Amino acid sequence: MRSAVLNGYLEVAKSVGLNPYPLMRVSGLDPATFSATAGWIEAKCVVELFELSALQSGCDDFGVRMLGNRGVSNLGPVGLIAREEPDVRSAMGIVLRHMSLHNEAILLDLTESGGLATIQVRPATDMALGRQSTELVVASIFRILSDFLPDGWLPVATCFAHGAPANGEVHARVFGPSIYYDHEIDGIIIATGDLDAPNRLSNPVLRPFAQEYLGLLAPRENSSTAGQVRDLIATLLPTEHCSVTRIAHSLRMDRRTLHRRLAQSGETYSSILDSVRKEHATASIARGDRSFTEISSELGFSELSAFSRWFRQQFGVSPKAWSVDQGEPVPERQQY
Repeated sequence: MRSAVLNGYLEVAKSVGLNPYPLMRVSGLDPATFSATAGWIEAKCVVELFELSALQSGCDDFGVRMLGNRGVSNLGPVGLIAREEPDVRSAMGIVLRHMSLHNEAILLDLTESGGLATIQVRPATDMALGRQSTELVVASIFRILSDFLPDGWLPVATCFAHGAPANGEVHARVFGPSIYYDHEIDGIIIATGDLDAPNRLSNPVLRPFAQEYLGLLAPRENSSTAGQVRDLIATLLPTEHCSVTRIAHSLRMDRRTLHRRLAQSGETYSSILDSVRKEHATASIARGDRSFTEISSELGFSELSAFSRWFRQQFGVSPKAWSVDQGEPVPERQQY
């Protein structure tokens, strides 16, 4: 992760009576890191530093205390690009899709259902997030959304999978009253309408330059129309807004033009959609951390039965049979 993640650490550590430099060395971090704000540091060392700092200080809200002035600006290049998107949905799409340019240790998932949108924080593969790192990431997402939305905005809920802190005063001051502990996820739940709100930071004049900058930072491996459609489907699929019409609009063309360009490369919207779904479905089932109902929703199916029919058409067997054939355990909640 970029060393900007340590912004505010020295001040918070000293405010709770810690000498931060020995703790940094024990955690495997060079104190000189603070003078290189654009550099990269080992995520596991940062996680250990935050947990050790909380333990030594007796402040189990250490991660939330580090929020400080963090927000979209703390994301560096990703934040610079996201702030020029016209609405909150597209701004958060930039954050979610390109988070690896800022932090490779976390994954952010956006799902929508029943008028609510959930932004879930998960560790990347082979990575473990401690309580403090998790709370800091969730708090940062909260602040980023607050940057985009009107003053006084609050989420429907802020959720943590771990238990409540000994003193919840700092959490309540940062997140507001709707905090839930021992929850199924770590993340933020907001009204879907918040995603469609205008981004108050956006400057339409600067957006083309931001998009150009994004191309320099993260050039697409597939710059073809088919590659761009694949990227957009992967981003929008867990939401209720993945459609050929919306994707054509995002690419600044009408549906007929989009279909014609895809045909030129031997693809159709449906063939790309099925390809993305197949990749996501097999990976999710193999991981075993999602129920079939959850996977079905993430793939844009309104009902589990529709997902099951589609899966059988693609693979010739049911999701459960495929899972067993791959040697993957099927959690009890996935039986049907």
